[in-house]
Amino acid sequence: MGPHPAVAAIRLAVRRVLHDILNDHPTPDTHSDERPAPPLVLVACSGGADSMALASALAFEAPRLGLRAGGVTVDHGLQPGSDLRAEEVVLRLRELGLDPVEATAVTVGREGGPEAAARDARYAALDAAAVRHGAAAILLGHTRDDQAETVLLGLARGSGIRSLSGMAAVSGADGRYRRPFLQVDRQTARKACMVQSLPVWDDPHNADPAYTRSRLRHEGLPALEKALGKGVVEALARTAQLSRDDADALDAWAGQAESSVRDAAGLLECAKLYALPPAVRRRILRRAAIEAGAPAGSLFARHIEEVDRLITGWRGQGVINLPGKVVAQRQGGRLVIRQG
Repeated sequence: MGPHPAVAAIRLAVRRVLHDILNDHPTPDTHSDERPAPPLVLVACSGGADSMALASALAFEAPRLGLRAGGVTVDHGLQPGSDLRAEEVVLRLRELGLDPVEATAVTVGREGGPEAAARDARYAALDAAAVRHGAAAILLGHTRDDQAETVLLGLARGSGIRSLSGMAAVSGADGRYRRPFLQVDRQTARKACMVQSLPVWDDPHNADPAYTRSRLRHEGLPALEKALGKGVVEALARTAQLSRDDADALDAWAGQAESSVRDAAGLLECAKLYALPPAVRRRILRRAAIEAGAPAGSLFARHIEEVDRLITGWRGQGVINLPGKVVAQRQGGRLVIRQG
């Protein structure tokens, strides 16, 4: 008898991603007597159902493909006893056969709000762990439900099609982060843990209405499903993929068009920018602002719209202030974006 359907589903999702990682990081040929170590794949595990299901699937699939598998849990220090919980997660990962396994503690700042600050601290810790262990990739347990929530949050921010594209299956430096479960629903992951008798920890923050994503998860999405019927999560996840395809195409167009709207000194020419479709022009403006020092995470659609009006609605406006102490202004038919 084969594995339970939920277990089979998560293993298949992980197997596909591991094949991709192997293709991206083949074991080098060598004439030495010493064979190089196979690529290492880490799983980021909080101890919750999604990441425990992911860890178990990685532990099962990696040896069958000749890969090494390890795990990292991040202690955000936001709850009493979080260090003890991190130690428990380490023990569970070792029991699954993962090696190396470690817990890493972080200090969560305040910039951007509690959720964004915790996320920034977590990814910084995971990046450091990947470098420290020489990992080829880190697997993240984001599910289709997480993707649907991300799309709705992007819609609420009004941040454009890139926000609606949700989380990428592959992201980070050199494709470091992989998300095998973006087509797997949260219930399947939880079921896989249950049938394998894997202990899971439910983070109380996930049910705390003080957090926007928690309210969306427990109030917003259920209300949408009640009003529109089942299938909202699947539709939102599909929207994410379609939006990502469109956004990628527009990004490529903007990249190709950028050199044609700069003069010999490298300054942006307003007349040539005006002739571009708005979606392409605004991408060039956003890229220019980031290159000048504006933090991407703090640069919102309203900022780019203000800069865009220097081109499309020029009435002698003054300097536009952007995040990161970057300023934009129109000077003699050129758009200058620089540190203020």
